[in-house]
Amino acid sequence: MTERSVVFMIYEGFQPLDLVGPHEVFQHARRLAGGYRCQVVAPRSGAVQAASGLPVHAEYGVDDLDPESVDTLVLAGGKGVDRACLDAGLTGWIREAGASARRVTSVCSGVFLLAAAGLLDGRRVTTHWAREQQLIREHPEVDVDCEPIFIRDGRVWTSAGVTAGMDLALALVEDDLGRGIARAVAREMVMFLRRPGGQSQFSVALWSKEPATDPVRAAVSAIHADPGARHGIVELAQNARLSPRHLQRRFTAELGMPPASYVERVRVEAAQRALAEGLDPVEAIARRCGFGTAETLRRTFHRHLGVAPSDYRARFRSTTSAAEPQQEQEHS
Repeated sequence: MTERSVVFMIYEGFQPLDLVGPHEVFQHARRLAGGYRCQVVAPRSGAVQAASGLPVHAEYGVDDLDPESVDTLVLAGGKGVDRACLDAGLTGWIREAGASARRVTSVCSGVFLLAAAGLLDGRRVTTHWAREQQLIREHPEVDVDCEPIFIRDGRVWTSAGVTAGMDLALALVEDDLGRGIARAVAREMVMFLRRPGGQSQFSVALWSKEPATDPVRAAVSAIHADPGARHGIVELAQNARLSPRHLQRRFTAELGMPPASYVERVRVEAAQRALAEGLDPVEAIARRCGFGTAETLRRTFHRHLGVAPSDYRARFRSTTSAAEPQQEQEHS
């Protein structure tokens, strides 16, 4: 089988897992079926310090590796990406490699390098949810969607933060070598072949604007103080000392969503914390968080997070909780 050159681009301040995770996926696939040659390139060859301080050896600098030899280009993200985007030699090499490569991909904020190289105009892409607004602001030519774990738009593949790069790499292996090899790699690495849900299952903060006025701030405070209480528009209007119609209009204008949607998001967060940190039955959590029944909680979780409450608990419960015997079963 002809070997495909998978080239990982790193730079000072890159996120090491953006390199190591996908690199291991391709190396596992290589051991099982061949077909890959992994190379690491940086602005200059030699030791490159990751954001965590870990030194990583780049076997090639951009002057040492023919950009036209690249089959799949993988750009790591990290704290140093903004400075890397200002390196004309680096972005020029990425632009040249991207013009001939079969695939160009990024992990997390590595998408900024693709954008800086002019490879994303009109493309739909994703990145880490915390970088979403920066990407939208700096690159209006790009269609940003930070819900999926990874996105394929033609020959451009982008992924969300850190471990999502492994999901992306596994999808690339499946695209090249088939589902059987991808499944075998996933089994060896104890990964999901298809991770359920999107980024919203991980990021439960920073999704709302700050209230601009005291009445809306009072309504928001009441919601967060007791997510499971009655928070219809009448009750919230009483907290805000406004008429229901006036609060509905002002709340939506200030926070970008109606009160009912905000209440539901806060209740989902409360249920996420309860599932991850405790062992109460799902039915009890549903009642306490304002959903009424486990079935309503399940439907709401699927709509917001793409997973069932029981799956969320299994994936994200704390070490302390995991050590305790599970006291309930939920059928989803």
